[in-house]
This record gives sequence, C-alpha cells and structure tokens, in this order.
Amino acid sequence: MKHSITTTLCLLCAIVAWGGHIMIDGAYTSPDDGVSIYPGTTRTYQVYVPDQYDGQSPACLYVGLDGVLCDAPAVMDSLMAAGKMPVTIGIFLQPGVIRDARGEVIRYNRSNEFDTPDGTFARFLDEQLLPHALATRVPDGRQLRISPRGDDHMIFGLSSGGIAAFTAAWHRPDLFRRVFSGVGTFVAMRGGNDLQAIVRKHEPQPLRIFLQDGSNDAWNPLFGHWYEGNRMLATALEFAGYDCRFDWSDGGHNVRRSTEIFAQVMEWMWHDWPQPIPIGTTHNDFLSTLLIPGEQWHKTPADSTVVFHNEIIYSPDSSICVSCGVDDDQFLEQAVMVDGKWTAHQRFYWLHNYTGNMDLNLFNMGMAFDRNGNLWVVTNAGLQVCDQNGRVRGIIAWPETDALLSKIAIADGYVTIFTPNATYTRRFNVEAPIPGQRPKSQGQG
Repeated sequence: MKHSITTTLCLLCAIVAWGGHIMIDGAYTSPDDGVSIYPGTTRTYQVYVPDQYDGQSPACLYVGLDGVLCDAPAVMDSLMAAGKMPVTIGIFLQPGVIRDARGEVIRYNRSNEFDTPDGTFARFLDEQLLPHALATRVPDGRQLRISPRGDDHMIFGLSSGGIAAFTAAWHRPDLFRRVFSGVGTFVAMRGGNDLQAIVRKHEPQPLRIFLQDGSNDAWNPLFGHWYEGNRMLATALEFAGYDCRFDWSDGGHNVRRSTEIFAQVMEWMWHDWPQPIPIGTTHNDFLSTLLIPGEQWHKTPADSTVVFHNEIIYSPDSSICVSCGVDDDQFLEQAVMVDGKWTAHQRFYWLHNYTGNMDLNLFNMGMAFDRNGNLWVVTNAGLQVCDQNGRVRGIIAWPETDALLSKIAIADGYVTIFTPNATYTRRFNVEAPIPGQRPKSQGQG
C-alpha cells in the first residue's frame, strides 16, 4: 500500500465498544492544495477492530462504502469466531461532501467519487484515506497492521458504492482482490455502462467478484436499467474467466437482499484463504491467441536513446498510414498511400476509454503493427489491440498507465513499451511485421 501523500487533518473523534469488537470514529479532510485527489472534501469513517486482532500479526482489510451496511460488524464477528474468515480490520467510509464557511453542504461528491469508472477513487483510497485511517491507534495502544497483499483485502459497496467497489478492484487488483457489489450502478451515469464491454476484451485479472441485484431494481429513462446492467456485467465476467457468483431476485433498489445474503457471501469470499486468487482463462479467442499463461511485464531502466514524438506509422507494405489527430483523442486516423500521396483519409480506429475522449491522451502514445496487420496502441486504458477493421479486440494491462509519452516495438515473441520512466517487455504469441509484405486480409468481420 502506497503512502506517498499524507494529509492528516482530523484524527480520532470517538471510540465505541461493541460486543466482539471496537468501533473508532474518525474524519478526514482533503486539503485544497492542488495535490489532494478530491480537494476540499470532508468525510467521516469508522474503524472496526475485532477482538481477535492482537496488534502483532498483520490483519486482512475490509473496506465498506457508505458506512456500515448489512450489519457487517456483527457478521464479521460471527464468521471470525467460527474460523470462517481471517482476522480482519474494517474501514467503513462515507463519501465526501464540500461545505461552506458556515458548515453547510454545498456539494455532494458521492457520484463523482463512486460512479466515475476510472482508477481515481482507488488511488484516493490507497494514497490518502487508508493511510490516514490506519494510523489510528486502539485505546490500549495497539497499532493497526494490515497485510500488504491484495489477496487479503476486500471491498463492498451498494448502488453507486457497488460500482465504486468493482472499479477500485478492477484498476488496482494489487489493492483489492475480493469484491461484493450490491445493486451496482453499471449504467450510463459516468460511463459505467461501458465496463461490461471492457471486461470482455481485457485480459483476466486475479479477482473474486460477487454481484447482487433484483429485477425490480431502478429503471431510469436517462441512465438505463440497473438490473440489465448487472446482468450484462455478469455475462462479461463469466466470458472473461473470473471467479464470480451472482444473486438474482425480484428485489428492488435497496440493501435488503444484500443484508440477507451478506454472511454467505463473506464466507464464500474467504473460503480458501490464504490461497491466492487465481487468474482465469478468457473465452476471447482473439486475446487468448496472444496471451502466454503466466507471463507478466518485466521492467528495466529507461532507454535514454529513445525519441518520443507524435507517431505516424505505416503498415508493413506501406499501403496504410496511421496517425493521431491533434484535436481528436478518441480516434486514430487512417490514410491509404497511392503513388506516394495520401488519400481516403478517415477516422478509423476506435479505442476504449473510461472517462471520455480528452482523458485518452493519444497524441504522444506509441503504436505499432504486428505481422497479422493488427494495430497495437498504448493508452492509459491499457495496451489496446485493434483488428484490421479498426475495432479493439483485446486489452492488455500494463504498469504505467499514467505515462504521457510512450513508444512500442514488436519483435517475434515479444512486445516492448518504452517510456521516459522505464522500459517494459513481455512475451506474447506475436510476430514482427515483415517489411514489404502485406498481411493476409481479415475480411469485413
């Protein structure tokens, strides 16, 4: 867990003792300093410390969004006493608000924090909120020691908290690998409706996921159907090879059903602990032909000889030229070369993004063709692989998604990404393009 930013402003507020555990109230304010992730917001939280925590051995971590739901402390007490889950410290967190000088709320930050499907909220938890909350001491002086393993961390949320729990783990499986989402808002509020499409194309990650929803969940003519969004994400998770379970009922948009099944979900979540959560096998044929099981990125120092600039590349036989428009981050532009002249200039390659066009930032990101004519593009949403018809068919995670400059090279069996900070290499079932040789046509698709 990173501790790169410390913004501790408000510490212990109250301590409440319950049967089987202690609850410690706290609050956190993000300074409006140009560094904080949600500047100017204030929020409250509670730290749950079970009787079994001895202050010496690192505990597992549970993060519950929107505070205490599903009678979680009592359920966790019971499961720990029965040996059905490990010793776990809980952080029950409320979303942020912004107050005026009189202390009145002038903006609620919940949807901005929870419904935005990028990695910002996970970064906030990792760099700011969790270090602050876990600095709390138990009244008898015990420090809160948490295991650093993502396999030892779980996150739960309901409604907008449900999508927040999912995306926190999705973007940071090193931080959370166990996820319970109840009646999650995987709908068109801030792009959550696109997550199911990304899951289908993304290489599998080591996550265990439980989704709960009911057929009478919310229907909103602006945003869509909550139940439909959850069912779409569920089929995507199954297709992508995840360790996942679902609970479908006729319930509505409330906490009732999640509360009823909470103990069973928690027992399933931790049933084989401390075994690591495995990476599944995707049914995406395009992606599976590229991936080599067990292969990961290998990091080496940055190559100072690499020159970064706006990419203009050509297909192996020089019949296709690809560039990125200065004013258009969403599409790469294609032109066909005839007698040395560019023609048929069109928007052609469509790429995925989590939060909108301007966040994709393609202008100085690397791209390269492989021997089959597929275009590999480095983006902050992953290494995206497009077929000859301009459609993303596979997305591969890479470690430096905030890099503003990159270059990519494809060799037989290897892909290398260069950035100003480091060089990353990984083995794939891929072949380098042969100069002058036109790839076999993939047809209209």
